[in-house]
Amino acid sequence: MLLAIDIGNSTIKFGVFDRKRLVQKFSVPTYPDYSPGEFLIDRLRYFDEKPLRIDIVMVSSVVPEINDAITAADRELYNVTPTFVGPSADFGLQVDYSPIESLGSDRLIAAFAAAEKYGKPCIVCSFGTATTIDAVNSAGEFLGGLIAPGMAAMADSLNFKTAKLPRVVIKNPKMVIGKSTETAIRSGVFHGHAGLVNHLISLVAKELGEKAMVVATGGFADMVAAGCKAIDIVDDILILEGLRLLNERPKSAASRKIPAS
Repeated sequence: MLLAIDIGNSTIKFGVFDRKRLVQKFSVPTYPDYSPGEFLIDRLRYFDEKPLRIDIVMVSSVVPEINDAITAADRELYNVTPTFVGPSADFGLQVDYSPIESLGSDRLIAAFAAAEKYGKPCIVCSFGTATTIDAVNSAGEFLGGLIAPGMAAMADSLNFKTAKLPRVVIKNPKMVIGKSTETAIRSGVFHGHAGLVNHLISLVAKELGEKAMVVATGGFADMVAAGCKAIDIVDDILILEGLRLLNERPKSAASRKIPAS
């Protein structure tokens, strides 16, 4: 079986695939100071201590500090050295981005998965710590995209940059007009971000010049989609699916495998 791991700035997502079928998934918070021991304990707890026959581990990581712990855990638990997918891997896309090393592999994996699952052209939105919107044209070219603050980052900045505004939990507000400081912040962040995303998608679509499926993923995708008419579909396992699909492609030397010590 394949274990796909998506290491984001806030959350680590795990998905176990038996061929094309997702048989188990869960997530844990991301902590850069994770030790392999702590990581193994969390892994075993979420797998209900049932041993799994993991043959392959594919990883997307935007938090390099976690990579050694992931590697140690996979070697100890499954005797498998994980493959960390970098931006130079063979995605079957022509990538128009420079320097490519600065491009988050999660963005490319999401774009690749969206193109494979939903067809080209496509616009891919990822809603997490940051909001990214990327485009793939009908010729299979990854054209790049844009990066904006995510909803949590917007809310946190109000708390960090002001003396009296509180930190709030982001929710879909019941009313636009907030009746308290907390609900006013929630409304401003939610509706402001939804409006931002609608506008940015329209600009990307115009520049793309083709009618494209708009696919959303990430921790805030469902919430944003509730206020954003431009989004066609939410796929919360898009990157996990992308890792599975990449594993089915002919192996590329550009995927980085950490050598055994």
